[in-house]
Amino acid sequence: MKPLDPRLLGYAQATRAYLAATVVLGFGHAALLIAQAVLLAGAITAVFLNGAAITAVEASGLPVLVALALVVAARSAVAWLQEVAAARSAAAVKSQLRSRLLTHIAARGPAGGRPAGEIAALAGGGLDALDAYFARYLPQLLLAVLVPGLLLARLLPADLVATVTIAVTLPLIPVFMALVGMHTEAQNRRQFRLLARLSHHFLDVVAGLPTLKLFGRARAQAGIIRRISDDQRRHTMRTLRTAFLSSLVLELLATLSVALVAVGVGLRLVHGDLDLATALLVLILAPEAYRPLREVGANYHASAEGLAAAEEVFTILETPPPVAGTVPPRDGDIVFENVEVRFPGRAGAALRLDATIRPGEVVALTGPSGCGKSTALAVLLGFVTASSGLVRVDGVPLEDLDLAAWRRRIAWVPQRPHLFASSVYENIALTGNADGPEVVAAARAAGADVFVQELPEAYGTVLGDAGAGLSAGQRQRIALARAFLRDAPIVLLDEPTANLDGATAAGVMDAIRRLAHGRTVIIAAHRPELIALADREIRLTAELVPA
Repeated sequence: MKPLDPRLLGYAQATRAYLAATVVLGFGHAALLIAQAVLLAGAITAVFLNGAAITAVEASGLPVLVALALVVAARSAVAWLQEVAAARSAAAVKSQLRSRLLTHIAARGPAGGRPAGEIAALAGGGLDALDAYFARYLPQLLLAVLVPGLLLARLLPADLVATVTIAVTLPLIPVFMALVGMHTEAQNRRQFRLLARLSHHFLDVVAGLPTLKLFGRARAQAGIIRRISDDQRRHTMRTLRTAFLSSLVLELLATLSVALVAVGVGLRLVHGDLDLATALLVLILAPEAYRPLREVGANYHASAEGLAAAEEVFTILETPPPVAGTVPPRDGDIVFENVEVRFPGRAGAALRLDATIRPGEVVALTGPSGCGKSTALAVLLGFVTASSGLVRVDGVPLEDLDLAAWRRRIAWVPQRPHLFASSVYENIALTGNADGPEVVAAARAAGADVFVQELPEAYGTVLGDAGAGLSAGQRQRIALARAFLRDAPIVLLDEPTANLDGATAAGVMDAIRRLAHGRTVIIAAHRPELIALADREIRLTAELVPA
């Protein structure tokens, strides 16, 4: 990403009032700096050359020390206001980016976005790193053009030689900064990708920790996390080393430039070609002329991680969501016409299906793991787009249907239903549109009411995240209660009895029998007892991929 990416500048336009305030305040800060330098140079000259006491500023009547104190206080106030305006600008842009990112991901569906860990890294610390870009780098970039110009305009009538020296050496800093930036850009992108990879893998490990412990694989996963963490640490240290070395180069260049100005001023002062007041003014203002450019370089490195994260965000935002159809869905045959799904980076097809499912029919999709049973359900939900072939509903291609209306006609029970850190009632109701008796009736139909009543506060019991506190069978019944409450004409069940013991699975299957009555049900199934619930079996075959 370039330091001035037009996509980020587009978001900066939404907060241009804050950015304008930051720049105006920075310009005022530079003007106060000049006033402070003039007062300080005059005061020192009066004491050391004339032996006079520091009395008053000419034509103002204010004592010099009081004037200096007022200028310093004003600079402090302006600097504080700059920080406030810059911080608000950064917060507004981050809020807009996060909102658009999450909205886009929700529109694309689970399979259309990035892994959850990567999204968490992007929306969290990744975008937080943009603070340095909007609060420091972008305002400082504008000030790097304005402030040196203001200082040179003040120095020009005082000392032409020093002004020319500063004007000639100033462009060297951005030249070296650009050379260093080209070297570090790829490193910053790689550093963020490593962080996203670590976040995603760690999230997966934490989510599957009980299973890993059960099968004795936790230690192996800890080793993998340790290896990824070491990669991230080494690359971070390499990036920091480059940043520190580049800062050293910029500081050294600025220091040598100031030294060049100081030597010239000192020689002319010794030879009587320059008065002390002018020499002091030049020596005070010369370092300040280089400061904005030095800070631009330092803040660019500080914002590099945020820039890398923003580039990933824009990559997601620029991936168009599926084109929404407008045809209202109707009851009718669901037809898979030579549907094939292929995923990038995977050899062979993830799904091949040619079948017709009639209204009110209970169909079991069977076959070995990896044959595409869950993928077939994802295609029906609009989460995955078929690589070839068509899915038709009552003769209308799925992509032409109003997707939101189509999904409202579906109740989906995934293999691992997600429960929220909320009450049992809210986990069943979800949208909050159902009243108490409806929720209780749905729970009874799903066989969940018995164990819910035994909880400390029954339906008001607050569950832990992902349903912590409930068994796998109880979580599955809560998910089935959602399906009963939705009362949709089409029900999709993805291995609803997986990982359940025989007794618990039998109870869940009883609930499924009640749920299937009068509905079109498609079940991804392995268990013979679950397959026996279906009117018909559609067997999928895994495509053998050569190693």
